[in-house]
Amino acid sequence: MNGVNTGEDYIIIKALENGVTIIGLTRGKDTKFHHTEKLDKGEVMILQFTEHTSAMKIRGKAEITHRFGVAVSDSPINRNS
Repeated sequence: MNGVNTGEDYIIIKALENGVTIIGLTRGKDTKFHHTEKLDKGEVMILQFTEHTSAMKIRGKAEITHRFGVAVSDSPINRNS
């Protein structure tokens, strides 16, 4: 894996509203969407980066806990689009 440490750190995402979307993006020459999950308020998902997943996009209001601390996405889902 070219020295990339994968699978060592976990990320915990807690939905703070219904419909939070988590999108996994591929690793490699061409970055593509490869997996999508939806969480409702209060649901929690535990994730980790893998040899296939290099990034995650989180849409909606959620609390993200990781080894550096806690981040909160504060963009509510636009229900009018």
